[in-house]
Amino acid sequence: RLALVQVPSVLPRYLELPTDDEEHTDLILLEDLIIQFIDSLFKGFVVESTMPFRITRNADMPFHEEGSRDVLKQIEKELKKRRYGVAIRLEVQQRSLRKELLFMLQDVLDLHDRDIFIVDGPIDLTFLFGIYSQIGIEYDDMINETLIPFIPEGLESGKDLFQSIAKQDYLLHHPYHSFDPIVRFIVQAAKDPNVLAIKQTLYRVSGDSPIIKALTDAAESGKQVTVLVELKARFDEEKNIQWAKQLEKAGAHVIYGYKELKTHSKITLVVRILEGGVLQRFIHLGTGNYNDSTAKLYTDIGLLTTNEELAEDATNFFNWLSGYGERPSWHQFETSPDDMKDFFLNKIEDEIKLHEKYGNGRIVAKMNSITDRAIITKLYDASSAGVKIDLIVRGICCLRPGIKGVSENIRVISIIDRYLEHSRIFYFYQNGKEDLYCSSADWMTRNMKKRIEILFPILNGSHKTYIKDMMALQLVDNVKARKQRSDGRYVYVKQENKEEEIQSQIIIHQYTGGRWNNIPSVFEREPSNWAEREVLRLRAENEKMTDD
Repeated sequence: RLALVQVPSVLPRYLELPTDDEEHTDLILLEDLIIQFIDSLFKGFVVESTMPFRITRNADMPFHEEGSRDVLKQIEKELKKRRYGVAIRLEVQQRSLRKELLFMLQDVLDLHDRDIFIVDGPIDLTFLFGIYSQIGIEYDDMINETLIPFIPEGLESGKDLFQSIAKQDYLLHHPYHSFDPIVRFIVQAAKDPNVLAIKQTLYRVSGDSPIIKALTDAAESGKQVTVLVELKARFDEEKNIQWAKQLEKAGAHVIYGYKELKTHSKITLVVRILEGGVLQRFIHLGTGNYNDSTAKLYTDIGLLTTNEELAEDATNFFNWLSGYGERPSWHQFETSPDDMKDFFLNKIEDEIKLHEKYGNGRIVAKMNSITDRAIITKLYDASSAGVKIDLIVRGICCLRPGIKGVSENIRVISIIDRYLEHSRIFYFYQNGKEDLYCSSADWMTRNMKKRIEILFPILNGSHKTYIKDMMALQLVDNVKARKQRSDGRYVYVKQENKEEEIQSQIIIHQYTGGRWNNIPSVFEREPSNWAEREVLRLRAENEKMTDD
């Protein structure tokens, strides 16, 4: 007979065992404890074998939208069905594998062999967060040194952020820069009597979000608050429904987005009125979510500005979303699903033509994943034409570099370190013009065709320099960077001739704090050992300056 026993989620995943050794802590996983005493659950039976397993189910929620309110109700209904979704993956422990049980589960769940994952170790390692938070403090030597985020001058606590942003644009690179100024930007807008309106897109926020509270306070005080809450943000649907209802109750105008499209854009618009009735617009644009918790772990770029063309685009963007009208013409934005893909294809084509004329073509792009066939094909064309291309792709990469005659001028690296690389940045040399853009979108078909995304330019020269330097450091990382080979496999970047380790995230933190200068740019030529040696030379100079 076959019996299924659920490992209770309401109990801790592990338990501490009593021990006489004060220097060590013994733990046992809950599933192992259940196995140890499984006979007590089945009196009168002999338990022949046990096997822990974990099922992953399809979390997509198919539904047909017939209006905003119907969307909310339908998602609430579909959420209850998620636990019964089609199984797409089965994980089992290697040490407790029982083939007869595995075959029975595979048959019941209708899974192919490729859907079976044999795990050498515990299943579902999320329990490690609990160990870290509860007993990890006892092992300080095993915990990464905390990197304290910086706050740019003018955005410190107690400063009038509107006054500071009106004087200059601010580029923030989280988590090297604190996310606190972004939260205070919303909070100050909610409290400022001169603020008429706050408009914002919300895809994911933290569990006890100070931004949601600020928007609620603003709506209750009579300000015009317009919030686009993306109900289809996977695994955050239930939480977003709660925020949406809370904001509506407070008097905010809540929008649920366009039919069959996810609104993935990260944008805030604040409208203030000055003496004489002059309107002043403040904009925040970003590559990541308005989540103050994940902002401590995800690397993202944010821009605070009053630039008139960006402000006009932001105003038109919210009018477009809230009015269900035709997409407006943009001054600086590019958006999907309409124009962004063609924009990228044209920029790559322009780089090819300029390279054919001047011989200095260069593309550097940083993103989470790249899957779009048309963009990959165009990058192959650029490589074949001789354009030097560097791609920093943390996750899925359907492009293959280093194929002779196809992609031999393309290099792909992936950096997996203490922070999740989440920013999307796109650089085109353009014969010295150096066009640089940030976006909420990856080079994925879903971002280009199934989501509302924003691409915005980096116009300030010092901001361009910072982003170029940051990516230059990542391109010479020899600690956490993995290089993709032409067969799709990844290998760690080798350290040449016992050179000092270059861990880009650590150095970027130092650079953001003003402890590094003159980082070498590797955008105009092929990255090579000269860049690594230059970084080491600069490190030695900075250390000497620190000692002095």
